[in-house]
Amino acid sequence: MKHQVSWGGKLKSYLEWPIFVVVLLLIMDVAVFVCDRHAGLIALLFTCIYLIVMIALFFVYRPSVMKELVSFAAEYGQVQRQMLEDFSIPYGLLDVDGKTIWMNHEMQTLFGKNNRYHQVITTLIPDLCLSQLPHEKETTELETAIAGHNFRVQVKRVHIDEWQSSSDLLVVPDDQCYLYTVYMFDDTELIKYMRLNEEQKLVTGLIYIDNYDEVLDSMDDVRKSLLLALIDRKIDKYISNHQGITKKLEKDKYFIIIQQKYLTSMQDSRFSLLEDIKTVNVGNEMNITLSIGIGTNGKNYQENYSFAHAAIDLALGRGGDQAVVKDADSITYYGGKSQQVEKSTRVRARVKAQALLEIINAKDDVVIMGHKITDIDTFGAAIGIFRAARSVGKKAYILIDSNSHSITPYLNMFLENRDYESDMFINHHMADELVDDNTVLVVVDTNRPSNTEYPELLERAKNIVVLDHHRQSSEIIRNATLSYTEPYASSACEMVAEILQYFNEGVKLTRIEADCVYAGIIVDTNNFLAKTGIRTFEAAAYLRRCGADVTRVRKIMRNDVSAYKARAEAIQNAELYHECYAIGILPSKNLDMPTIIGAQASNELLNIIGVKASFVLTDYNNIIYISARSIDEVNVQIIMERLGGGGHMNIAGAQLAGITAEEAKTKLKETLDAMIAEGAI
Repeated sequence: MKHQVSWGGKLKSYLEWPIFVVVLLLIMDVAVFVCDRHAGLIALLFTCIYLIVMIALFFVYRPSVMKELVSFAAEYGQVQRQMLEDFSIPYGLLDVDGKTIWMNHEMQTLFGKNNRYHQVITTLIPDLCLSQLPHEKETTELETAIAGHNFRVQVKRVHIDEWQSSSDLLVVPDDQCYLYTVYMFDDTELIKYMRLNEEQKLVTGLIYIDNYDEVLDSMDDVRKSLLLALIDRKIDKYISNHQGITKKLEKDKYFIIIQQKYLTSMQDSRFSLLEDIKTVNVGNEMNITLSIGIGTNGKNYQENYSFAHAAIDLALGRGGDQAVVKDADSITYYGGKSQQVEKSTRVRARVKAQALLEIINAKDDVVIMGHKITDIDTFGAAIGIFRAARSVGKKAYILIDSNSHSITPYLNMFLENRDYESDMFINHHMADELVDDNTVLVVVDTNRPSNTEYPELLERAKNIVVLDHHRQSSEIIRNATLSYTEPYASSACEMVAEILQYFNEGVKLTRIEADCVYAGIIVDTNNFLAKTGIRTFEAAAYLRRCGADVTRVRKIMRNDVSAYKARAEAIQNAELYHECYAIGILPSKNLDMPTIIGAQASNELLNIIGVKASFVLTDYNNIIYISARSIDEVNVQIIMERLGGGGHMNIAGAQLAGITAEEAKTKLKETLDAMIAEGAI
């Protein structure tokens, strides 16, 4: 049986159009014939002539047309192949196993190979793994560097099942009827200009002198001028070396602008200005310290400036002597190695006390909340605020869901005293019913929402007051009506004792209330040995005038024999890491308040000669509690922040869940090693 090549597809439809014309002419002939028989016959004659001519042309020119089409198809295929060969973008084909089948001239030139090279593509592009080859309609993209150029590699999956089914040359399994195409786009120039654009972005910053007034108060006028001139020169020189500009806003505040690329070098040197400024000395008794806030990667310059303000507030809230870099997604801390200078004036405490009085007077009820596992500092501060609210006739409640055994004796003093209402202490269910638009929520001894006794209450409350002595982290209570955070303070109880002296012309605590506030100061200062300043003793003096009894508090705070033995064991088995970091594990079994004992053990370890910082790990309720302490050489706060915690420069802590004490110890060692290598400690 003889088979002929025939037309098909759209070409066939195109070549059949004369048939439709003939049909149309015949219909027209019928219409003309009806009107006039002679005219109809003439029209029919011409229609037949047209039909005969079309048929003759079709059969006469058909071979020539077929030849021309075949020639065009062949030439078109050659043109396509040549275009692929001359394609300016490196292009290649891979089989199902990722081996190269074909490469165009650009790809051959790039790798120095020809089309006889049939190895796995990973030998040419090491960054491309076979596991990354796409499935179905997926596309794989990756960045790679080859011969000093940056390429964006795009791999696509191309199905060839239709072509394979019509071909007799290859027999391919049904599940392998596909190839991979590889495109390599040279983005070297694009990346270069993107990097250049990124480096040239303007970064805004603020520099504040932390202890301006304190330094100048102890100097004569002549030396003051010289000192200020030297400070200005140090800051100007540092910024000028980074091709930036400096504008002095106030006597102790500076505004700076630098390019993004110089911010990187500042970060690499961990803002050396922080340490360099401390070398300025013209007879001043204390070193100058700076706080630096940097805003970057904002949508515009205004947003960068807002970031810089937030960063400087955070640096100051963390105690100063540090730099904070903030962008839209992250916050980075540098420095923070020195102890913040205590402010001798209590003006701020008086202002905050008056603001607190106005807020409480404007509402009906006061709910006081601290951090999880209420300790004596939280409890004492809450009692102080309770008395302040009651002194102006407001109903006050203290939220306690969980507490350490250390506060049980103090808690019982109020529960057994008929002078206090039975609903003085509430749980979170009762708090849900109480808190409304006419309620003030006072948060004491923490500024981290996740660490509060009942975080959900922060979302319900419309009026929030925060009183805390811990250095701030990136996680803070942001919707507070009044926020009073003083890192210099020894404890929340010290802050509350100061506020009470200015609240409604002074508040008189009862004897047991004074005992609680006094005990909070005692615990957080380790019997006035740590983080104790002039104002700490002034607060203690006020509490003594209110009736606080040192002997009575000491008796309540005594430990039993098992607690002493556990503390002694933790100290005895402590490891001296890097010859200056004491790390111990407290045996917490059968202890009522293991976290308190762990903190005591950590304090005791500081008495060992050569120990710069101590860490005691305590397993309590399947959570590892780390108590970190130092004297003056190491900032344990930044160490604990690496582990998700926080605190003060000399007193800090962290909590690790889902691991054992030994695993936590290993993690702590790794953190210390990393920070030592970075120069952070």
